[in-house]
This record gives sequence, structure tokens and C-alpha cells, in this order.
Amino acid sequence: MDMKDPASAAQQAAEDPKMNEAVATEADATSNPATDIDPEAAAEEIMTEGETAVEAAEESEKKRIESVEDVLAEALAMMAKEPADIATDEIRRLRQLFTIYHPAATPAEGEEAPAPDQTEMQFNAVIDELKARKAAWTAKVEAERAENLARKNAIIEEILSLADDTDNVNRTFPRYRELQDEFNAIGEVDPTEETAVWKRFQDAREKYSDNLKINKELRDYDFKKNLAEKEQMLAEAIALAAEEDVIAAYRKLQEIHNRWRQVGPVAKELRDDIWNRFREASAEVNKRYQAFFEERKTREAENEAAKTALCERIEALDYTALKNFSEWDEMTRAIVALQEEWRKIGFASKKVNRQLFARFRKSCDAFFAAKTDHFRTAREELAANLARKQALTEKAEALKESTDWREATEQFVAMQKEWKTIGSVPKKYSDSIWERFTAACDYFFERKKKAGNGARSAEAANLRAKREIIGKLSAIVTEVESKEDALKAMKELQQQWQEIGHVPFREKDKLYETYRSACDEIRKKFAIAERSARRERFEASVASIEGDNDKIYRERERMLRTLEGRRNELRTYQNNLGFLSSKSKNGDSLLRDMSRRIDNLKADIAEIEEKIKLLDSKL
Repeated sequence: MDMKDPASAAQQAAEDPKMNEAVATEADATSNPATDIDPEAAAEEIMTEGETAVEAAEESEKKRIESVEDVLAEALAMMAKEPADIATDEIRRLRQLFTIYHPAATPAEGEEAPAPDQTEMQFNAVIDELKARKAAWTAKVEAERAENLARKNAIIEEILSLADDTDNVNRTFPRYRELQDEFNAIGEVDPTEETAVWKRFQDAREKYSDNLKINKELRDYDFKKNLAEKEQMLAEAIALAAEEDVIAAYRKLQEIHNRWRQVGPVAKELRDDIWNRFREASAEVNKRYQAFFEERKTREAENEAAKTALCERIEALDYTALKNFSEWDEMTRAIVALQEEWRKIGFASKKVNRQLFARFRKSCDAFFAAKTDHFRTAREELAANLARKQALTEKAEALKESTDWREATEQFVAMQKEWKTIGSVPKKYSDSIWERFTAACDYFFERKKKAGNGARSAEAANLRAKREIIGKLSAIVTEVESKEDALKAMKELQQQWQEIGHVPFREKDKLYETYRSACDEIRKKFAIAERSARRERFEASVASIEGDNDKIYRERERMLRTLEGRRNELRTYQNNLGFLSSKSKNGDSLLRDMSRRIDNLKADIAEIEEKIKLLDSKL
């Protein structure tokens, strides 16, 4: 073994540019193992699954998936990516979304499960291909990392053997530099081994540098060069504290930490200072990174609570008792409003966001499915009602020329009663079918009336009797002073009016107008309630058409339509009343106004029902 003077080695290194460059970068030999490990340890502690959650959330926000076609399109788009860019979580997410938008059919008891359709087969083929490519790439990466770990361990062992040979600095130092370059050039190892292998490498370099008698000028030059590089990285780390994008700042910090590891040590008296400053700058970035996720976690918790509340609200809606179109439309608007509110809420945590969406969507789908069934049934019922009314109309039109007055009259009356039992028909046919039916009825009864000329003498007598009643009513205004007596007398005369039969048709309207004016004069004088007056006028009107069943029936149909309108209006007010609050002054005033309207509507409904009963008694 050749023994050479370390001084000669130093001189040779100073004269040899390559040797000088090699020695200049060697400085980690005297670094503090405990402190130089901290950057990696700190970085790995911060690298939590939070970053993965952010990336997944950001990717989800970019792409809104609303149908099974969107899921399949995204899966096909992923086929164009490199295996390294294919995320296992993303494959799992697509599988869950496909299940949500394309649920498997449930076989009936005792039946085999149905075969997958074309869409499901295509989706499964794409997912299997993605998983196979990802698995092959993962196996390849793991094999490469294992090989890299073996190569790095071999280099460390060789550096340790060189450290023991302290007498051959000129011969071993170039090799030592080559080994460092080879180590840094080797790719990644398993993340669980990265810190340990780097620490062993650092320890080996420090042992080599501390044990060898390298020329002091070369070491000083190396320390100075390393110090300049670390100060540059320190400045970069400090600047990251002002970076607006917290995630980008954290990633840049990890890159700086990786570069810091590759730079050798500085002079012993500067090591603690430069490291402490770098660690403080890193801590500032890490604090902002942690605060970002804390804030995000809080926001996701708030969104989760808001979405849970929406699920509970939509699940509490009872649409089983809805009957007419207006009620279904009102409930539909409420569901759509909840959907709009849902869209305005941000993401909840990853583990519950999809569950909440599936829960909310289930309630929406159940409502719209029920609505579809109701409208289908309603359309079928309307069509059946229309068919029955068309049959009655055709029968009435075929019978309207009959001269068998008794038999035909009985049939027309029976048809009119049956018509009343039939429900509504489609709106576009309602008026036309009613006009056809009433026209046939009117035609027959008009013919029947013309045939009854023998009743004219009785009608003339009735005309004289009713005129006498009108005279007596007019006398009440001038002769009777007591309100009770006037009301009693008017009631008696009205009863007599109703007991008198028909008058000539041409005199009927004019006579009735005179009679009503006389009654109105009495009411006006004695201030009888308007509602009671309407009742009396209606009774008189019914009495004037008594015996004319077709007109009584038409009046009853009109009353029924009016009654249905009042009932719908009452339901609307009652529903709106449930949404109002009396906590404010305006709210209390609106409640009182709404209650008054409801009371009036109830009174109107009661009055109309009494009128219908009166009409029914005349048929």
C-alpha cells in the first residue's frame, strides 16, 4: 500500500480542477446527525392524507357528474392517462357513482339476477382495464424501489469501508465523490425506508469526512459552497410564507427539503444557526398548511350539518295525501327549492358527502316517481270519465227527438243524475262535452214544454196570484214599522210565492225581477243581512225555475264548480297559514287577515252547500 502525505494530496487536489471540484462539494462529514434528520422527519409528519383529500376535492369540483353517461365518459377519459396518473380512489369513486346512477335491478324472489346491460358491461371492462394497468405499474414501481434501496445500501456500505481507509485519501476521495453522485442519482425507494436510508447515508458521509485528513482549504471551500446553497434555499423557504396558494407553498417546501438533503454540511459553528433558521421558515409554512386543513375541516362539518338538515326536511314532506294537480305542483316547487338550496352548499367531508347525496337523491326520486304514478292514474281516470260522459251525450242526442214524453223524461232525468256522479274530464274537453249534453237536454225539454199548451190557463192564474203577493210586499215597506213584523210578513209571502206554480214564460223574468225588487226594498229598509238576502233571492230564483229540471241541473253544476273553487282557495289559504309566523308585527297582521279570509270562505262554502241541497230537493 502506497503511503502519501496528506499535504501532498491537498496540493494535488488544488492543482487538479476535477479533484478540487470533487472535494469542494464534500462537507457532510462533520454535520450533526440529529439536526440534519429533522427536515425529513418534519416533512413526513406534515405529509398527511389531508393533501390527498384536497386534490380529490379539487378534482371533484372541476367535474360535476349528473348521469351514468357522465360516469362512463370520465372512465373512458381516464384510459388516456398514464398509469402513474390513475388514482385508485378515483376508480373507486367512479364505481360508487356508477352504482348510484345505474343501480342493479333487484330480481324477484326465486328468479336469477338479470344479466348486465351493455352500459354496465362497457363500464366494467373499462374499470378492469384501468385496475390492471394500475396494478402492473404499481408492481413495476415497487420492484424499482426495492432495487434502488439495495443499490443505496451497497453505496453506503462502500462509503463506510472507504471511511476506514484513512491513509489513501488521494485514491479513495474521487471514488467517494462518485458514490455520492451515484446515491443522489438513484431514484425513489419505499417511503417507509426513505428516512432510514438517508440517515444511514448521512452517517456514512459524516464518518468518512470526520475520519479522513482532508486538506483544510478544500473543506473550507466545500463548506462555503454548501453554505451559499443553503442560504439560497433558506431565502426561498422564507418567501413561501407569503405565497397565497397554501398547497403550492407546501409542495415547494418539500422540494426545497429534498434539495437541502443533497447539499453537504457547512462549518460546525454555522450548522445549528442555518438549520434553526431553515426549520423556523419551514414551520411557518407548515402552520399555514395545517390551519388551511383545520379551516377546511370546519367548513366541511358545517356543510355536512346543512346537508343533513336538508335531507331531514325533504324526508319530512308528506305527499301521500296529495290529490289534485295544484297540490302536486305546490309540492314540486318545494322539492325544487330544496334542490336549489342543496346546490348552493359546498362539499362535506369525503367519507359522508356521497352518502348524503345518495340519501337526498333517494327522497327526490321517490317523490317524482310518486308524482308520475299519480298523474298517470289521474289521466286514466279523466279518460274514463270522458268516455262515460261521451256515452251519455250520444244517448241524449239520440233520444232528444222522442215523443214518448214520460219515458224520455225519465231517461233524461236519470242521465242527468248519472252525469252528476261522474268526476272531472280533461280540461280541453270539459266545455264542449257539457255543451253537447245540455244542448240535447234543452232541446228535448223545450219540445216537451211547447207540447204542454194546456197548462197556460193555470199559468195565467199563477201570474195573478204572484202579482198580488208583489203588491203585499210593497205595502210592507210603507205600512209595517216593526222589523220583526216586517220580516215575518215577508217570510210568509215568500212561502206563498214558492207554493204558487209556473207563470207564462214570457212574463217569468220580468215578474221575478219585480218580486226581487220588492224584497230588496224591504231588506233595504230593515237592514236584513246581505247573506240572508242572497239566500232568499236564491230560493226565489229556484222557485221560479221549479219544474224545469234541466235548468235546475245546470244551476247545480254551476254551484258545484263554484264550491270546488272555494274549497281549493280555502286549502291554499290554510297551507299558506302554516308557513307564516306571528313573531313580527307584519306577520301577526297577515295572520289575522288570512284567518278572516278563511272564515269568510268557510261561510261561503256552507252557504253554497245549502243551495246545492235546496237544488237537490227540487230534482
